[in-house]
Amino acid sequence: MGKSEGDTLCRIREAVGRREAEILSPGATPSPAGIRRRPEPRLETDYRPVFSVDVDRVLHSRAYSRYIDKTQVFYLIQNDHITHRVLHVQLVSKIARTIGRFLGLNEDLIEAVALGHDIGHAPFGHDGERILSDLCRDHGIGPFQHNLQSVQFLERVERKGRGWNLCLQTLDGILCHDGEVHNAELVPRRVKTFDDFDREIAAKQADPDTPLMPMTLEGCVVRMADTISYIGRDLEDAIRLNMIRRTEIPKDISGRLGDTNGTIVYNLVTDVIVHSQSRSAASFSPEVSECLRRLKAFNLERIYMNPKIKVDLKRIRTLFQILFERYLTDIRTDNRDSVIFRRFLKDMSDHYVQRHREEEIVRDFIAGMTDQYFLRQCPEHLRPQPRPG
Repeated sequence: MGKSEGDTLCRIREAVGRREAEILSPGATPSPAGIRRRPEPRLETDYRPVFSVDVDRVLHSRAYSRYIDKTQVFYLIQNDHITHRVLHVQLVSKIARTIGRFLGLNEDLIEAVALGHDIGHAPFGHDGERILSDLCRDHGIGPFQHNLQSVQFLERVERKGRGWNLCLQTLDGILCHDGEVHNAELVPRRVKTFDDFDREIAAKQADPDTPLMPMTLEGCVVRMADTISYIGRDLEDAIRLNMIRRTEIPKDISGRLGDTNGTIVYNLVTDVIVHSQSRSAASFSPEVSECLRRLKAFNLERIYMNPKIKVDLKRIRTLFQILFERYLTDIRTDNRDSVIFRRFLKDMSDHYVQRHREEEIVRDFIAGMTDQYFLRQCPEHLRPQPRPG
């Protein structure tokens, strides 16, 4: 690169930094605050802020490409309009960036956290997560939790075990995203180091009920956006599949939040923006928070626990057990013809192999599968067949 080009890029980088300093609110996370576990020299040609680099690294991860066939809620349904996880994370990103823009937050950091937050999900959604968790417990490696697995993929599995070396703030937002927990207000725990981060992972592994709080306001906004993005969308999917009728949404909820995904998202986003202004927290109003809590309870009863979406659950559990035991046996017998050697462990770094138990390697392989890839590994006569929806 010539001197003139280098000077131009340097000016661009400085201009981007000045613009960020002018736009970001006092509660935002400035890009220069981003820290990586392994320091990286700043190249003269790299004019991107660090969190923008994180976005690119998440987007180019192999795990991100597998979002496209990962179930959100409704699995084994033949309907192209049902939400898959790839759409969910895009919706989280869009909603969180909208909130962040009006609160003066770092949208690059928001996007990095949002796009990476569900990368550790197992096939077949939360049902698959629970099944895999039971297997992991039975094999002595503790419960499976998709937020921990997201960090595991991005730090220790991707790039053949080298990981992406993402910023602490990005990884922390991913670890702490927990959209299933209801919070009216999220106040960031601002001072964290990688040592703190590692201690939080260990605590969460030991006790899944350990509460975690993001270190940035951006991470708090993504956590709220996670809920906002799925609560109305899951309703629309359930209505499309004739599981519930729109008129069954309780009137005290629909009267305040609306009865379509669009109105629910708009009202929730607006409420967060209005009630988080000039504050160092991400907040819902008490009224909207209570409506959202009741809507979550309605969805849990009428959608997530609905027997109609669990008709194949027993068979899927059996298939998880078959694959887990098969791959564990393949590793222990050094069966190099096994797909776990040919597709997962091939060219994997010695660092990864030496630092993981055999059961953890099997966990990582299965967790990374798409729904369809998982089924292709199973005996054909045992595979459940997709149902029209």
